[in-house]
Amino acid sequence: MGYRVAVVGATGNVGREMLNILDEREFPVDELIPLASRRSQGTEVSFGDKTLKCQTLDTFDFSKTDICLMSAGGDVSKEWSPRIAAQGAVVIDNSSAFRYDQDVPLIVPEVNADAISGYTKKGIIANPNCSTAQLVVALKPLHDAAKILRVVVSTYQSVSGAGKEGMDELWNQTKGIYVNDAAEAKKFSKQIAFNVIPHIDVFMDDGYTKEEWKVMVETKKILDPKIKLTCTAVRVPVFVGHSEAVNIEFERPISADEARDILREAPGILVVDKREPGGYVTPIECVGDYATFVSRIREDFTVENGLSLWVVSDNLRKGAALNAVQIAESLINRGFLKKAA
Repeated sequence: MGYRVAVVGATGNVGREMLNILDEREFPVDELIPLASRRSQGTEVSFGDKTLKCQTLDTFDFSKTDICLMSAGGDVSKEWSPRIAAQGAVVIDNSSAFRYDQDVPLIVPEVNADAISGYTKKGIIANPNCSTAQLVVALKPLHDAAKILRVVVSTYQSVSGAGKEGMDELWNQTKGIYVNDAAEAKKFSKQIAFNVIPHIDVFMDDGYTKEEWKVMVETKKILDPKIKLTCTAVRVPVFVGHSEAVNIEFERPISADEARDILREAPGILVVDKREPGGYVTPIECVGDYATFVSRIREDFTVENGLSLWVVSDNLRKGAALNAVQIAESLINRGFLKKAA
């Protein structure tokens, strides 16, 4: 027998990806329950070779559910995650609702799996922001080796990070431009087709956007609160796959060759770093893959003990759905969830 697993937000981009990954990784599911809002009741979703109909969140009884993967947005999670946890299910939440709660562990299994034990305080585990997840996977082994002091990261984030509306807007604008239609901006603040926008989420009083703030705060919580980090988050006309240009300053010397060897041995990372045209990974090549890819590893001679990297990952997978499933796997592997009867 396996586990009874509910997926809230099963009709969305990330929710559907969760279903795919649960099946691909042969997660021990005894029963899978897709849940959505009332307007999506009865919508069919695929789970392996099965077609399942979505049930409604607000009428579902979670008392016999072992794990709930939440991907329905922050407002829904704030209302429902504590309720679901109170009924006995462990909630793994993909929104930002609980990431900054000190009683809720923020987990990337390759980085801080030991912290998962903290879920017992509220029955909730938070999944980090998509850009944070791939960044800390790349930073962790280097931090262990030479201690990171400061990070400067610029993100190049795909429109799927803004959901189906973002993907539709890029598609419609691109098609429209070829027939001389106006590229109307609805989801984004400016035209996204054939453009880049240095603005994701709302602006804060200090001039950073909330997306940039998330990367800075979450990296500290997951990896090390002493690391200094600054971020510029940019939306780019790519459907799936986030990229990051990362500059790192270390306490101790570390060469590009050493870093390359360390990263090759690190969990969740694939190094593709040939110093020739095409000897690196781009977003389109990472789609559908589990790995975080690291390329362009080189020394930064403008600072003492500096390196620069290029980091790419499928944001719907490692940045969201895959990480959530890996958290569920960690719960089982560490003995926090026993086999359901």
